[in-house]
Amino acid sequence: MANVVIVGCGVVGAAIAYELSQIERLNVTVVDRHQPAQAATGAALGVLMGAISTKLKGNNLRMRLTGIDRYNAWVPELEAITGQPILFNRQGILRLCCDNEPLERWHELAEVRRSQGWRLEILDRAQIAATYPQLNLERITAAIYSPDDRQVDPTALTQALVMAAAQKGVTFQFDTAVVGVEPCDRIDESALQACQQVQTTAGTLAIDWLVIAASLGSTPLTALLQQPVDLRPVLGQAVHVRLPEPLHLQPQPVITGEDVHIVPLGGGDYWVGATVEFPIGSSAPLPDTVALETVMQQAIAFCPRLADTTIVRTWSGLRPRPEGRPAPIVEPLPGYSNVLLATGHYRNGVLLAPATAQKIRELIDPV
Repeated sequence: MANVVIVGCGVVGAAIAYELSQIERLNVTVVDRHQPAQAATGAALGVLMGAISTKLKGNNLRMRLTGIDRYNAWVPELEAITGQPILFNRQGILRLCCDNEPLERWHELAEVRRSQGWRLEILDRAQIAATYPQLNLERITAAIYSPDDRQVDPTALTQALVMAAAQKGVTFQFDTAVVGVEPCDRIDESALQACQQVQTTAGTLAIDWLVIAASLGSTPLTALLQQPVDLRPVLGQAVHVRLPEPLHLQPQPVITGEDVHIVPLGGGDYWVGATVEFPIGSSAPLPDTVALETVMQQAIAFCPRLADTTIVRTWSGLRPRPEGRPAPIVEPLPGYSNVLLATGHYRNGVLLAPATAQKIRELIDPV
């Protein structure tokens, strides 16, 4: 049995644990200083922008589309294994185009997606008015409907991944922090190092593979290994609102425009958010009620019915953005033969988690 230790149990760490639980020869342990689905996962709306991404090709697009495909299979599979429901909106994403946004690139993208086996529909104002009568079209000139994209509840998803992985023998140690990592001595300076133990507040774990999926906690952990990964905190905020009755939209997609999301949660409940606020200097950005109110007003401008909502709760959280390089970071840690990075997913941790898990599996078990 090979010992794999995963540090971090947000959606990425949980997805890796579930993926690796399919390999019988692995003994997998997940360590997290919190309970599952905290930190960056707790600051996610679970909006899965795959086909509607403006990327035409490349690894990031492949990871996005893999995420959509895998969730279509994973969600019913996880519900069957755990007996727990997972909110999974299969009714797509509607992106609003405002103030005469050029549509040429969207027509080009629709053709590319068609050749890739995905659908994008470009709606004019008359089509929007007929299908989504409760939207205010004052600034809206067109919309892009992506029926193949999805939205999932990140917390319920992560908890289901944990439950399913535990049933397959994965060990989870929550409220447990990593306090040290012990590498083996190198034979010579040109050789890669290997880690042999992880010290935690609950004891010492022997390792054959160490997977760092600790979001912003990945930076201090990699610093222990003398290879710090520079991740910067970016704030996300959202507000959970409730209408007396749901918006009469058919279908009921996620509506997005100008980086504001309106996410149906069932009944008259909706998430509105999330803002993206970058740090000033070295300090992490703090929750900003003014910025959140601005997002709410933007959502009301798109859908005036939202002015009648009651606020159920608000949340905020920090997401990890790699400094000076693309997100995410899914690769071996430089200088080490058995340390893998699965971090820095920025705003797309939920969407990219399945492809990340698949890549980590291939690095550990290249069959």
